[in-house]
Amino acid sequence: MFSNVKEDLKAVFERDPAVRNVFEIVLCYPGFHAMLFYRLSHKLWTHKFFLLGRFISHLGRFFTGIEIHPGALIGHGFFIDHGMGVVIGETAEIGDNCTLYHQVTLGGTSWAKEKRHPTLGNNVVVGSGAKILGPFKVGDNAKIGSNSVVVKEVPKNATVVGVPGRMVASGEKPAGVDLQHGDLPDPVAKAVSCMLDQLHSLEAKVASLTSEQHRLQTELEVLRQPEAVEE
Repeated sequence: MFSNVKEDLKAVFERDPAVRNVFEIVLCYPGFHAMLFYRLSHKLWTHKFFLLGRFISHLGRFFTGIEIHPGALIGHGFFIDHGMGVVIGETAEIGDNCTLYHQVTLGGTSWAKEKRHPTLGNNVVVGSGAKILGPFKVGDNAKIGSNSVVVKEVPKNATVVGVPGRMVASGEKPAGVDLQHGDLPDPVAKAVSCMLDQLHSLEAKVASLTSEQHRLQTELEVLRQPEAVEE
């Protein structure tokens, strides 16, 4: 248990540049508090104290705004930044060194008593507001953009954005580079960039048409000059 707490503290130090010391994490980080509640409730759950496990989980939700079902499986080095509104379902599985931001949902699409929540591989980063729904896998080193809705499997090293989620990048993770939330593409900035490109293209077409109009007008004036002379 103590080793898990040390790993949780280490994860915060590695992935949040705003943290200053251990006391700040212990007193002021709801993601850290939520993991403490989860580890206790999960321990009770695995020993078949289901009601008590759910009650401890409910207390964690009340105090942190983060809902983690005690039946979920979470690996080492897990980090929830900000945390408010995060929901992790009963059959969700999370690998090592994953990062979730606020309002992320690892949810299900079925009422059947079976595997119905997603599985995250190692080193996955999920941006704020993203929803990953269904019993599929998100591969190692994948990145899910903010406010994306993902309903199908994500390959390793892929970047997914949008509603519904679509893959905008894939390939091997560069050597020595850690995945960070800031590395995620900004769909709004990309959309604005596309609009600017289209605007520049339209401006070029308008300029070309204007030039052609002037040329034709000049030719027409030249053709009309002999008629004026004859009169």
